[in-house]
Amino acid sequence: MYRNILIATDGSDRAAKAARHGVALAQSLNAKVTIVTVTQPYHWFVQNMISDTQIAYTQARNQAALATLDAAYEAANSAGVEVEIVHIEGESPYKAIIDTAKAKNCDLIVMGSHGRGGISAVILGSETTKVLTHSSIPVLVCG
Repeated sequence: MYRNILIATDGSDRAAKAARHGVALAQSLNAKVTIVTVTQPYHWFVQNMISDTQIAYTQARNQAALATLDAAYEAANSAGVEVEIVHIEGESPYKAIIDTAKAKNCDLIVMGSHGRGGISAVILGSETTKVLTHSSIPVLVCG
């Protein structure tokens, strides 16, 4: 049925639960998983910000993304599932998730019902909702 499942994760508890579900599904179908995390680029807000701020932000963001991807990778690898990890920097996580799924020829996207976002997710709408709205690839949402 599904041959390449994209698992989107942001490191939240809901995303980790969805990742476990996606890995178990892939294992039962003998499918490959592509695990993606999307991070926001650094934005300058004032002209005279310390230039080291961008470097520190980028390093911290990349370390967090690597930790998120490593955890999901280990779960897939332990289950004997073929796995590829992808870290994307992008303004619109939902678009990066959909674009990655298309580029990697994924036939299912698995993600949590909501992840990190807090009040901004309420105001702007969750990335999951945006993926559901814009994806032509089936989406499995795990609560």
